[in-house]
Amino acid sequence: MKKITLLLALVAILVPSLALADEFQVAVASNFQAPAELIAAQFEADTGHKAILSFGATGAFYAQIQNGSPVAVFLAADAKTPKKLEDEGLAKAGSIFTYAQGALVLWSATEGYVDDQGQILKTGDYKHLAVADPARAPYGEAAYELLRAWDLLAGLEKDQRLVTGENISQTVQFVETGNAELGLVALSQVWKDGQFKGGSGWKVSPDLYSPILQDVVILKAAENDTAAQAFADYLKGDKAREIILSFGYTLD
Repeated sequence: MKKITLLLALVAILVPSLALADEFQVAVASNFQAPAELIAAQFEADTGHKAILSFGATGAFYAQIQNGSPVAVFLAADAKTPKKLEDEGLAKAGSIFTYAQGALVLWSATEGYVDDQGQILKTGDYKHLAVADPARAPYGEAAYELLRAWDLLAGLEKDQRLVTGENISQTVQFVETGNAELGLVALSQVWKDGQFKGGSGWKVSPDLYSPILQDVVILKAAENDTAAQAFADYLKGDKAREIILSFGYTLD
């Protein structure tokens, strides 16, 4: 009898907490896929709430949200897109904050191919350079800024040496599969715990492109969703911040 009573007491405690658990949709910029997966898993373990993640280009998500996509939280690769959504009345007012600052890197899947100053980009000792579509991906915008700063863009376009990915993940794939010897990609995709995960790379000097501030925003349809708000808040916590830093991002 005591065992039954104890069991019922445990059920009474657990059922309300389970009932409060919720699922919600999170749109995540491609560069943040690996840390987002780790953060979402830890968040679910800590809260019981489940973040359903989808990954893609920031510009593509913006268009989908405008067309009614049921996204609750949007982790963009820039600051301007969440602000546009807020200005258009599609996001919860005051919910925007910067969750990470990204970095651009010149990367090759081949060991020793990229020098520590990125001079290979100037010497032209490669056939193709992979970049993300600058109209859809902020890291593509940053890549184009660098190429213009070094007066390389016009020549690369004329000679058809640019391989353009729809998002930054596809751009990395072009380099990994050998479709391009080099790529201008997000550091987070090729970096873990203080070193390149493979190949060789040069961290592009930050003064050669605009800061890549990545902002998160809660969408209007989820402005009263406590699970979505909890996830956004979780990004500010120590566990999430530790994961974010391990992938080469910086934080305020």
